[in-house]
Amino acid sequence: MPSLHPALAEVRRAVRQALTGLPAGSAVVVGLSGGADSLALASAVGFEAPKLGLRAASVTVDHGLQEGSDAAALTAARLAAERGLDALVVRVEVGSGGGPEAAARDARYRALGDAARDAGAAALLVAHTLDDQAETVLLGLARGSGGASLQGMAPVSDLDGVPLIRPLLGIRRATIRAACAADGLEPWEDPHNDDERFARVRTRHRVLPVLEAELGPGVAEALARTAEQLREDAEAFAEMIDETIEDIVEPAEAGIAVSVAALAANPPALRHRIIRHVVASEFHVALTRSQTLEVARLVTDWSGQGPIDLPGCRARRVGRVVEFTASGTGL
Repeated sequence: MPSLHPALAEVRRAVRQALTGLPAGSAVVVGLSGGADSLALASAVGFEAPKLGLRAASVTVDHGLQEGSDAAALTAARLAAERGLDALVVRVEVGSGGGPEAAARDARYRALGDAARDAGAAALLVAHTLDDQAETVLLGLARGSGGASLQGMAPVSDLDGVPLIRPLLGIRRATIRAACAADGLEPWEDPHNDDERFARVRTRHRVLPVLEAELGPGVAEALARTAEQLREDAEAFAEMIDETIEDIVEPAEAGIAVSVAALAANPPALRHRIIRHVVASEFHVALTRSQTLEVARLVTDWSGQGPIDLPGCRARRVGRVVEFTASGTGL
């Protein structure tokens, strides 16, 4: 028998590792656009899932943003069905909030999450690659988005209660395309992937190639390693916050209060994370760095300044605590 193409073997091995340990008899759902990455993922899942006693399905989201998108979605579903997956096409309405890329992504993930829950899936699989990870880290760095953005995408995360797995996150896009060719797959080429109105496309076609040319090969892999290291740091910080938070917070009228002494005793990195964590947990909003630093001044540079208006809440120092109260309470 002819040997398996190395690229195809690498993709299947990554998928097998991702699926191992899921409950036998359960279902897994693949987000399938019809592009090379998701097509290679769907084919590998169709090959590996039955060996592990898993049922496999694909969901193709038609955003309706391009002429012929319905035909492309049906073609992707047909290819998935040929590889043994139960194939579903879902049409969504894309809003306008946050720009076209963000709106399409939000609509897509809502549809994928709903489909996975309807199927009772043990996991939803999406096809982000190492190149996608490198682009995400570069964009976060350029925007000054902080450590949370530079962590990139996690191999395993949560989508509204559904485990979200990215089996191909350690594989280069070129390897994925080679796997498709070896597997006899003809991917759909999304015109948006070449539309340089989008920052991600410019990063892919202009920025990363220049970095590779000027700094040498391996830039994408280095960016992906950076993301992994930052996720490890973030997990350590999260554990420290979980261990600390119950001892330093107390209820306040219409909100929550945090001990000034405890905040002052912590190093800045942990102090700022505690502030952001408290606001996010209590009021479900995210603070910018400048907002976080302004709140921290209530601890480190207190000179009687008044309340600070924040998204969804207000912070003020009251004696030995910093109080966070909901906006509009009049406190």
